[in-house]
Amino acid sequence: METKFEIKTIDAGNIDESGFFCYMSKRKEPGYKMKRDWLDARFAEGLKVKILHENGGRDTAFIEYIPGEYAWRAIHAAGYMVIHCLWVVGKGKGKGYGRRLIEECVQDARAQKMKGVVMLTSDRTWLAGREIFDRNGFKEVDSAPTPFHLMALRFGSALEPSLPKNWDERAQAFGSGLTVIRTAQCPYIENGTKDILAFAKEKGIRARSVELKTAQEVQEQSPSAYGIFGTVLDGRLLAYQYLLQKDFERLLLERKNGN
Repeated sequence: METKFEIKTIDAGNIDESGFFCYMSKRKEPGYKMKRDWLDARFAEGLKVKILHENGGRDTAFIEYIPGEYAWRAIHAAGYMVIHCLWVVGKGKGKGYGRRLIEECVQDARAQKMKGVVMLTSDRTWLAGREIFDRNGFKEVDSAPTPFHLMALRFGSALEPSLPKNWDERAQAFGSGLTVIRTAQCPYIENGTKDILAFAKEKGIRARSVELKTAQEVQEQSPSAYGIFGTVLDGRLLAYQYLLQKDFERLLLERKNGN
């Protein structure tokens, strides 16, 4: 029997009632509050959050997307709609919800006469994998170290979106020691930043955090295509994702051994 659902569009008028999917049970946490304030500014730039709710059940999936000029990813995608996040959780998996939310974004982009839709995917964590986009007509148009894949669904013969090529130069700009590059785009970043700075202190590593406060800063300065979070050690990207202490120690050991 097919599960019935509704797709809710979240905006400034209903966000305090509906939330934005992540951190729903932790609304008093600093990360939630920072994301909430961030969304207030982004709605005016055309950002959309859509949550899929199973009738009689719970919110099980969501998508967040924004015009490429305002995208918080280190990509070149002016004129495209850029998906920041696509997430299906728990029992919602395997029901086609991810495909349905991608369709919502594609329809929206077509209605706004945009060039197409773009999503940065990763072979690791914190971003959707490329497989669902392969299945929905997207093609890989560029890639970057980690590895990241830039997937695009172009409408017609529009110029392809792309990724920067100066990743080493970007990382080197943060200098020596450990730097956590952060933004307010994801509510999990607040705790991720605190944890990594605490790990560094335990190891006697000089560390700081740098906040990128605009989409332009993310696009021009981020040392990884992910854009909104990253850890740089002595001018080299250590990781783009949230790190547990064991992961942090492993990466330090690999760096010490020259890997």
